[in-house]
Amino acid sequence: MKQRQLLRDGKMVSEVGLGCMSFAGFYGPTTEEEAHKTLAAALDLGVDFLDTANVYGMGVSERMIGSFLNGDDTKFTIATKVGICRDPETGRRTYNNTPEHLRDELEKSLKRLGLDRVDLYYIHRRDPDVPIEDVTGALLALKAEGKIGGIGFSEISPASLRRACAVGPVDAVQSEYSLWTRLPELGMIQACAELGVAFVPFSPVGRGMFGAVTPDPGKFADTDFRRNNPRFVEPNFSLNAKAFEPFKTFARDQGTTPVALAIAWCLARGDHLIPIPGTRSATHLADCAAGSAFQMTDEIMAEIERILPVGWAHGDRYTRQQWVGPEGYC
Repeated sequence: MKQRQLLRDGKMVSEVGLGCMSFAGFYGPTTEEEAHKTLAAALDLGVDFLDTANVYGMGVSERMIGSFLNGDDTKFTIATKVGICRDPETGRRTYNNTPEHLRDELEKSLKRLGLDRVDLYYIHRRDPDVPIEDVTGALLALKAEGKIGGIGFSEISPASLRRACAVGPVDAVQSEYSLWTRLPELGMIQACAELGVAFVPFSPVGRGMFGAVTPDPGKFADTDFRRNNPRFVEPNFSLNAKAFEPFKTFARDQGTTPVALAIAWCLARGDHLIPIPGTRSATHLADCAAGSAFQMTDEIMAEIERILPVGWAHGDRYTRQQWVGPEGYC
């Protein structure tokens, strides 16, 4: 597994990481045993970068990682996130970026992970009532104390990134980016490259849509994030599945899988991109990791663009309710 730079201090990680939201049941039920098998497989594959958050299962994902690590901070580079507050009874989301909240939640995350520090600490969503300059300052204070190795933001705009970088060094920005979600090309990927910030795409394989076997929405669990997602409801789902078939055929013609080719495409969009496909399956993780070994060419990239041109997807990536939080910029 090749590596890329994640933090400004030179910290390198596997160029394909592992998103651990699935450990908390967002795409169906899972167990600690299954999560541990996936983490063990990650080590075998050379995948050493994990991404989690305090709200993934209200701490479940972090605890599963912590029980696997058993206090060993040498196995993985770990990023976690803060800023979303979710009412356990109503599920209603609010946002809190105050220094007190960031510090309090970091201590809780460290306890669940069984660690003294975390390598990267993201603001999961911006609280519009707290200036990003103040948030950046609070994160840098935690870094100065040695509790975090680097700072990041998730789903912010290029303009907000520039404001944050004017205060101090930002290490990473995380946003959804894939063959069917390409908004970051309209400024964020470029801003990150200019400012020396790693760009970390989540959901780079379309929340399972880019797999060799097309998912069946009729079998989604009630807790599955995709159940009401616009791209997975009719008529959008059938239209998306049909549009994606030529890409699957093209991947097979190249001697690879659609998942590996989608990851390879993402990696080819810039040397500062570090995709973090999410899965609770060791087999699926191996498929994702194979994207690192695929030999991409300009001709293959051009054919992918022909098959799946910008804007090909049917339906928005979020419902109206889910859109609350990410910053718009185009």
